[in-house]
Amino acid sequence: MLLQILVSGFVLGCVYGLIALGYSLIYKSSGLMNFVQGDVLTLGAFLGYTFFSVLGMPYWLALICTIAVAFAFGMCMERFVIRKLLSRGVLAIYIVLATIAIQYILQNTIQAIWSTKMLSYPQIFSIPSVKIGGVMVQCESIFCIIMSFLSMFGLQAFMKYTRFGTAMRASAMDAKAAQACGINTSLSTGISWGLAAGMAALAGILLGPIYGVFIMLGSTIGRKGFAAAIMGGYGNMYGAILGGILLGVVETMVAGYLSSTYKDMIAYALLLLFLFVKPTGIFNERAITE
Repeated sequence: MLLQILVSGFVLGCVYGLIALGYSLIYKSSGLMNFVQGDVLTLGAFLGYTFFSVLGMPYWLALICTIAVAFAFGMCMERFVIRKLLSRGVLAIYIVLATIAIQYILQNTIQAIWSTKMLSYPQIFSIPSVKIGGVMVQCESIFCIIMSFLSMFGLQAFMKYTRFGTAMRASAMDAKAAQACGINTSLSTGISWGLAAGMAALAGILLGPIYGVFIMLGSTIGRKGFAAAIMGGYGNMYGAILGGILLGVVETMVAGYLSSTYKDMIAYALLLLFLFVKPTGIFNERAITE
């Protein structure tokens, strides 16, 4: 039973980690926060279902199309809402409130298009599960873990070793100085929001075949992903996945050995513990200060 719980926690933690990657990416590249991530996950799950089950696309193509649509949504959100507000010189808290407003708009739009009924993906892989250490594990779960780690390493390498990633970090630290150096800060910020939305949609299309697709799928996961980002070190890509895995394993252990009633309480108590004891997270990531 322990191994089964650990595997379930690991899978759930990887999903939290993907959401946390989006939070960290936006903060690392623009110094802002975006609370739409959870509902973009829900959008990704429904889009993936539509492309794969309704339109009959191969799963890999449905995955690419889902990420592409979410990427475009993220860029449009930054271009037509976030950037417009920033140009008016509003406080950062207004940006947070704007993303919360978009969250509810998106949630109701999804409900209007797909309704509130729960949807189930058909079988994706020809082999439904494999045996690992005496425990049967869904192939979808293994795929979710692999994609999460590939995303983590890919984003970290992109932010650290590419010129565009460096430009994104420079824009977050000092936008005026970055512009003086010839960096297109508007483009770099827009792409960061698009990538974050793509990460959330990826989490949705990976989680949908495991838990099913329903309107509130991403609401709780979005909040837990934010907690995971803080625990790992807000803005650190490795910390995002590690914080997510830690949170997912603790949550499933509590649900398995105590009661599922207490899993949310323990998860947020763990977040509070980190905020008091180690606010810079596991990887000691310090927040950007003005």
